[in-house]
Amino acid sequence: MLKDDIQRDFDSLRPGRAEGDGASRRTALKAALGVGYAAATLPIAAQTAIRTPADGLRAGPVKFTVAGFDVPAYAAAPEGRTGLPVILVVQEIFGVHEYIADTCRRFAKLGYLAIAPELFARQGDPRGYTDIPKLMAEVVSKVPDAQVMADLDGALAWAAANGGDTSRAGITGFCWGGRITWLYAATGRVKAGVAWYGRLVGQASPLTPRHPVEIAAELKAPVLGLYGGKDQGIPLDTVEQMKTALAAGSPAAKASQFVVYPEAGHAFHADYRPSYVQSAAEDGWKHATAWFKANGVA
Repeated sequence: MLKDDIQRDFDSLRPGRAEGDGASRRTALKAALGVGYAAATLPIAAQTAIRTPADGLRAGPVKFTVAGFDVPAYAAAPEGRTGLPVILVVQEIFGVHEYIADTCRRFAKLGYLAIAPELFARQGDPRGYTDIPKLMAEVVSKVPDAQVMADLDGALAWAAANGGDTSRAGITGFCWGGRITWLYAATGRVKAGVAWYGRLVGQASPLTPRHPVEIAAELKAPVLGLYGGKDQGIPLDTVEQMKTALAAGSPAAKASQFVVYPEAGHAFHADYRPSYVQSAAEDGWKHATAWFKANGVA
C-alpha cells in the first residue's frame, strides 16, 4: 500500500541530526529542490521577492514513493508540532524552486504542514530550462493528469505519516498548478482549494482528458479562484463559463467563488517576477487563508 512506501525523513530535517546516508541523500535533493529560482525566470525582481525564514520550522526536501518512483518534494511545518492541517502547494511550470518553497514556509508560519511535490520529476527537471517553449514541449506537455493526481495522493499520505491531519487538507496552486487545483478538488481528498490564475478550458488529449470547466459540476470541495482582469492567457469569458458550470453543479461547486483583480495580469502573486502586483497578491493571500479557515482547513 502507498502508506507503507512513505519515506519518513521529515524528522531528520531537525538540527543536530547525525550525518549519514540519509543526510547525503537530503543534501543531493536540496541542491536541486526549493533552492534558487528556475533558470527561465531569471533575472529575479530582487526588490520584491519575498524570503520567509525557516526559523522555528522543519523545512526542506523530502521524498515519498508512488508506484515505485521516488517523488521529491519540499515540505515545511512548525517545529515540534503534530496534528497539523495540511496544504498541498502545486507548482507553476517552473517546478519546485525557491518561490514555491517560500510559499510552503509562509503556510508553515501560519501553523500548516505544507508540501510541494515535484510533479514533473519523471519527465525532467524544469528548473534548468532557459527557454519556456522548449520547457513546455519537452517536459510540461508530457505530464499526465493521472500521474499528477496519484502524486498528490502520495503527498497527502506522506503528510499523514509526518505530523499532518489530512482530514483538514487543502490545496493551492499557481498557473499550471491552478488548473490542477480545480481538478484535485473533484477527487474528494481535500476540503477546499485556492486556484491562482489556473487555466479553465482547453483541448482534450490522452494526457489531459478533462479541464476544469468540464469537472466543475463534480467538485467535492469548494474552490476560490483568484484571477487577473488583464491576464492575456485566461480571458475573462472563460471565467464566466466556469461560473455558469459551477452554478449548475454540486453543493461544493455552487459554494465556489472567484475574485478578479481588474488591474492584475497573469502571475500577479509571483513576487520574484515583473508580473507581480503587490496589492492583488496581498489581498489574494488574505482571501486564500480566510477561505481555508472558513472551509475547515485550519
